[in-house]
Amino acid sequence: MIRLHEISKHFGPLHVLQHINADIPEGSVTALIGPSGSGKSTMLRCVNLLEIPESGVLTLGDQTLRFTGTTPPINAVLRIRKQTGMVFQNFQLFPHRTVVENVMEGLVTVLRWPRQKARGRAMELLEKVDMAAKADAWPATLSGGQQQRVAIARALAPSPRVLLCDEPTSALDPSLAAEVVRVLRLLASEGMTMLMATHDLRLAASIAQQVIFLQDGRIVEAGTPSQIFNAPAHEQTRNFVTTLTASRTDAE
Repeated sequence: MIRLHEISKHFGPLHVLQHINADIPEGSVTALIGPSGSGKSTMLRCVNLLEIPESGVLTLGDQTLRFTGTTPPINAVLRIRKQTGMVFQNFQLFPHRTVVENVMEGLVTVLRWPRQKARGRAMELLEKVDMAAKADAWPATLSGGQQQRVAIARALAPSPRVLLCDEPTSALDPSLAAEVVRVLRLLASEGMTMLMATHDLRLAASIAQQVIFLQDGRIVEAGTPSQIFNAPAHEQTRNFVTTLTASRTDAE
């Protein structure tokens, strides 16, 4: 379970998140949607504490952290952060490491696993994302979809409690995005808890149990994909979904 209670975050005078309240049940997939600048990525980064909220309470599993405007103790931050894996929009692979070394890196340098054990875990995950054949390749030789699948394997390596995905398909063309969606759908079917920011309504509709619409740093509406995409209760949500759907139709 992830619970955000009255989470607020600002950068100078800009209030990026305002009194965010959300529950993400264990084993579920929640999609964050909303216009650019609505706070989706910041909300993700507050969950793994890449950004520290000014106020509010974050609960992840059995760990709870209350924010009071000061930097929380590093041990408390690490206890939260170790339960999360992060998948970034632009992959963020190490260019000087092979595919398998990218997946092994955190296990060896952070968790201090022996290299043989780490390689075994890495190969197991590369098999899951259908990238085992590219284990010794360099990231620069891979397509965007292949790089993102390696990034997912790397995020899963330490067995996180939750996978955070920041626009996992937005840098990819439709055929490459389909490769990534297939992997995310597999993880969802296995009960992986996921929280993802996305503009891809098809991705949200196909794997999420809950959709949260944000605008101007606030949660406007939350519900099932069917509720949000087919019968939104708020005009702001309706306008956003209509605009995004129209833009995708025009592109096709």
